[in-house]
Amino acid sequence: MKAWQEAMELVKEIYQVTRDFPKEEIYGLVSQMRHAAVSIPSNISEGAARGGDREFIQFLIIARGSLSEFETQLLISHDLGYMRDVADIKERI
Repeated sequence: MKAWQEAMELVKEIYQVTRDFPKEEIYGLVSQMRHAAVSIPSNISEGAARGGDREFIQFLIIARGSLSEFETQLLISHDLGYMRDVADIKERI
């Protein structure tokens, strides 16, 4: 599934980007961003494995919520000066 593949790429990218965040953010924003990013493909995968369309849709809704959470954290990271350009990431989400 294309959405799952793109979400997996996003996870890899955000893990790389957050390595350069200040050390005091390791248990704060870094942890939050990584968790939200990982939740996206995880929920897509879990929903697909459930077998029913209704359950799959519910897990897609949860994944979309995680994506929204991640987007907010991305903007916060930019506003705090931890990330220079978020346009390329934001364009894909």
